[in-house]
Amino acid sequence: MEGLKVSDAKLVVYMHPSKANKASQAILRELSSLLFKFNETFDGVVLAYDVNIHSKTTKILPGIHPYFGVRLQAKLLLFNPKPGMLLEGEVVKLGQQSIHVIVLGFASAIITEEDIREEFKYKLKHDEEVFTSTSHKRHKIKVGTVLRFVAKSFDEEILHISGSLLPAHTGSARWLDKNKGDWSCADRSSKKRKESEEMRQLDNVSVDEATSLMNTDHRRKKSKIHNVDS
Repeated sequence: MEGLKVSDAKLVVYMHPSKANKASQAILRELSSLLFKFNETFDGVVLAYDVNIHSKTTKILPGIHPYFGVRLQAKLLLFNPKPGMLLEGEVVKLGQQSIHVIVLGFASAIITEEDIREEFKYKLKHDEEVFTSTSHKRHKIKVGTVLRFVAKSFDEEILHISGSLLPAHTGSARWLDKNKGDWSCADRSSKKRKESEEMRQLDNVSVDEATSLMNTDHRRKKSKIHNVDS
């Protein structure tokens, strides 16, 4: 899955002198407060960390209640999905107009009706809601399915993702992995149709532009003839 990265960070954790005897616990508590929140400094949601004390020396901050700083070097696992990245999550709810997904156990995602490609048709069978592909009957999306989708946007404040199932390489991750040849061919066919449509549009534009130029040139010639006659 895309959107994950490991970052090396140099940190300084400041603690009250009363925590000096339990510095390790205080450091871990401070780092744990960063988890599952978007951090602008690291440009991502902190998912995990691996920390080493960078120096045994400390820096005392002057004040009425002086704090001391401990230098650390940590590896941080960050999550920051960008538009176009391929993500995966578990379907927790679906209806005729939307599919709701949980990514990495903490971030919510939604794929709305306009972002679900036409081959997926909603059905209610035996009180179970499911999206079934009209092209591949075994390609189904229901509660519990690991869904592979493309990110459209990411709200960093509430950790909410807007996703899309329009590309052919999205859908049930299990089905896609087992039937790579099928969706690869469909993806290529879709691209060819899109390119063909774009070429037709360009041709139409070219014809329209040529017709417009010819009409303009014809009007100019008539205007000149009229001026000479007058």
